[in-house]
Amino acid sequence: MNSLRNKVQLIGNLGNDPEIITLESGKKLAKFSIATNESYKDASGQKIDNVQWHNLVAWNKTADIIEKYVTKGKEVAIEGKLTSRSYETKEGEKRYITEVVVNELLMLGSK
Repeated sequence: MNSLRNKVQLIGNLGNDPEIITLESGKKLAKFSIATNESYKDASGQKIDNVQWHNLVAWNKTADIIEKYVTKGKEVAIEGKLTSRSYETKEGEKRYITEVVVNELLMLGSK
């Protein structure tokens, strides 16, 4: 059951090209977001489309693959874990962010 703890699986489309950052240590980081779509009918029978945006980060070899092959609009399936962190803006405001750290990536579709 340990393999089921904090496991996220998503299929969605990239909203923008990934941001690739190379750190001083040489490690590579890819930051990107994907949209997942869900449709349902409300009580009156009207179709409702619901889009959710998810922030994702990937490191090292996964970031290399993303840099080479993944672009805006591309459909991907990812598996990873949910993380939360905080940071301070230049103005000193504390901000919180939740993101998925990608462990596995599968490119789908032909976009």
